[in-house]
Amino acid sequence: MKKDAKIYIAGHRGLVGSAILKNLQAKGYTNIVYRTHAEVNLCDPTAVEAFFAQEKPEYVFLAAAKVGGIVANNTYRAEFIYDNLMIQNNVVHQSYVHGVKKLLFLGSTCIYPKNAPQPLKETYLLTDELEYTNEPYAIAKIAGIKLCESYNLQYGTNFISVMPTNLYGPNDNFDLEKSHVLPALIRKIHLAKLLKEGKNDEVLDDLKMTSMEEATEFLKRFNVSSSSVEIWGSGKPKREFLWSEDMADACVFIMEQRDFKDTYDSSNPEIRNTHINIGTGVDISIGELAEMIKETVGYDGDLVFNTSKPDGTMRKLTDVSKLNSLGWKHKIELQEGVRKMYEWYLSEVNVKINS
Repeated sequence: MKKDAKIYIAGHRGLVGSAILKNLQAKGYTNIVYRTHAEVNLCDPTAVEAFFAQEKPEYVFLAAAKVGGIVANNTYRAEFIYDNLMIQNNVVHQSYVHGVKKLLFLGSTCIYPKNAPQPLKETYLLTDELEYTNEPYAIAKIAGIKLCESYNLQYGTNFISVMPTNLYGPNDNFDLEKSHVLPALIRKIHLAKLLKEGKNDEVLDDLKMTSMEEATEFLKRFNVSSSSVEIWGSGKPKREFLWSEDMADACVFIMEQRDFKDTYDSSNPEIRNTHINIGTGVDISIGELAEMIKETVGYDGDLVFNTSKPDGTMRKLTDVSKLNSLGWKHKIELQEGVRKMYEWYLSEVNVKINS
């Protein structure tokens, strides 16, 4: 990519999109375009067509998606499959129609079967059934992979799919109902610490509320108190976490240095599983993660694991040998990332939460 090439970031305000924008700007790219959801609804084919016709981007990072944790995925099943399919179909198709030189589609490692061997290799795609709670989202992302592969094979496009593991970092979602496990744990444990220390003003400021009675009732819904924090499940499932700015660096590296032809064995007549896992290749149990966050935050209350709640898939560790062979490896280890995440939360949460 030339430094003045027109680059479109779909989802520039999200966790990954904002990190990609920051990475590109730091590397000297000067012609970056983006739109908010209010400006261009990516679920609307007419709006997306008009945007591409007007802007004619040369490169596209497709980081826009409807995302959430176990509760959101399981509750809003229709929205998760419909919105994600529409976003992908519209952006990928218009990228083809308007001659985009290269597109990077971001999916998720939830595409793999729930009982797949560990670590997860790209070749395990479509070998067994998916985890039920996020099946609609996973099916949408699998369709995105096949959409990119199919356009490449039929039309000669250069669309690459990457499947990140669990991401966390600046601009993450800390909503207690809809966020992923790591930011949710940071916020819950931080609020419990404030309660224990009697810092009611800070609790109210965090929750954007005016009375402690209201705040206490709200936190009871999530079983957060001065003495304990409830965590869904047994704490035994293991998860892999990647710092979002590392993810962005991997995405920009692939766009700069690699092409679709680098993602598969050209000697095999059947071209499939061309997607690339992006992760660290290291995982940790939810219980161990909670203890790490508890120590980082400085909270000395109890962690209570509610085993009546679902655990989800017991392990999701990516095999990153394909990514490493392409020339990229992560830099930020989890303990450092949790510290950086908490520091960001403390400095930015007042303007990020419930905005």
